Amino acid sequence: MDFRRVKRLAQRMLGQFHERHLYVRSGSEVHGFVLTPVQQLTVLGVVVACAAWMTIATAGMVFEAVARAKAEAQVTQTQAKYERWIADREARLNSAMAQLNGPANSVVDLANTLEKRHAALAMLLTQARNTPGAVEALTPIVMHPEPGAGGSAAQRIQTVQVDQEKLIEAAGSFARNRADRLRLAFRLAGLDPNVYAGRGGALGGPLIEAKDPRALAAVLDVDEDFARRIESAATDLSDLRGLTDAAQVVPLGRPTGNTSESSGFGVRLDPFTGRPAFHSGQDFAGAFLSPVAATAPGVVSFTGLRSGYGNTVEIDHGWGFKTRYAHLESIFVTVGQHVALGQKLGSMGSTGRSTGTHLHYEVWVDGRAQNPMRFVKAGEYVQQTQ
Repeated sequence: MDFRRVKRLAQRMLGQFHERHLYVRSGSEVHGFVLTPVQQLTVLGVVVACAAWMTIATAGMVFEAVARAKAEAQVTQTQAKYERWIADREARLNSAMAQLNGPANSVVDLANTLEKRHAALAMLLTQARNTPGAVEALTPIVMHPEPGAGGSAAQRIQTVQVDQEKLIEAAGSFARNRADRLRLAFRLAGLDPNVYAGRGGALGGPLIEAKDPRALAAVLDVDEDFARRIESAATDLSDLRGLTDAAQVVPLGRPTGNTSESSGFGVRLDPFTGRPAFHSGQDFAGAFLSPVAATAPGVVSFTGLRSGYGNTVEIDHGWGFKTRYAHLESIFVTVGQHVALGQKLGSMGSTGRSTGTHLHYEVWVDGRAQNPMRFVKAGEYVQQTQ
């Protein structure tokens, strides 16, 4: 059917081109040429192809010209941006040099301004004092002779300026590096670090509450650019504080030592029925009465027998984290007791639905069972990077 339609279409097109005769006279001779419909269609096809090629080539040239003009405009815009940036920096430098070369009271005013900026940085260090490792990392930078203890005003300015640049850089670098390591540990555990980064309390007070750099600059009595850098460092420290606080309650420890990992989390063949069944925890095989320890600080929420689990201890760590330790031979804690990381909860046994001495360990987050080994591996990573 399709072939017939094509044939009819071809015949219809050929019908539009009748046979034409061309006569060319040269002197007394006359030459005749016959243009068949096929030849006419061929000539028309060549003409159309040439026209299409010329159209495409012209469009390509126009497109290339437009793209080149756009690229040149972007280069010009970028160049103007950097020229404005350089001019701004030169203006600031000229202003500072004018103050340094001006009267003595101008130099003193500049020194006082730099000292105010340094005081803002000292506030940043004070707010970070409860962050593990922050004081040790930042204190050596601010341990310098007092700016007013001696020397000219210019020397005071130089001392304070060097110290403040070192301090703000060290604070931001310290917070970002520590926070990045904790974020990776949270991801290894299958957790979203962004959920916990902002839950570290009101670290920084006005340093992070003032979202407008102009308002923060007014509060700290410093210039806006420096206030923006202070706010950025304070935000990094706040994220680190939140992740650090969360890491204290996340069960990243190993529940028992000198043991081997046996049945893992997920679907397995049930040892009693021989049929596939979901295993909601991680088993650790070890010697009878091997100690079992808490994997994070928390409050004991249950002790006793649970169907299938035998002697069981459950701990609520807060923030939606809970752990369960099952098949214990003995239990050393009571409900409501606060336990620390690594505190002994009981000893390994084979009570309940068990085929041998081992610990069945579970981790729950917001009411859902998680793969405990992800938390154990994340804890090992944190220990390696400390």
